[in-house]
Amino acid sequence: MLKRILGLVIAFPAFLLLVTLAVTNKHPVQLKLDPFRPEDPVIALEAPFFYYLLGALILGVVMGGLATWLTQSHWRRSARVRAQDALRWRAEADRLAREREETLETAQSGLGKALAVIRR
Repeated sequence: MLKRILGLVIAFPAFLLLVTLAVTNKHPVQLKLDPFRPEDPVIALEAPFFYYLLGALILGVVMGGLATWLTQSHWRRSARVRAQDALRWRAEADRLAREREETLETAQSGLGKALAVIRR
């Protein structure tokens, strides 16, 4: 609960700052992707500045999520292996329980026959 409140306390001002930056930076900006000829670039994009801000934010979130997902692959693999082991052990336990019940039923039926012979 405290973690959620702390996240909101940090996220809400960051959101307000981002919205404020987006509203105040609507003027067009040229992004030149040719560092060798900045006066006459071969590749250049012109868009409102807040597009670049939001694009950088989205790219950062995607890259951070991808990095987190890649670093946690070990734990996901371990969980898969342990789940398979648990299923295998459960199947083994079920098989042994069935065998035990069959053995007890066989022993009880044999005991019943022996008592019937004794009673005669």
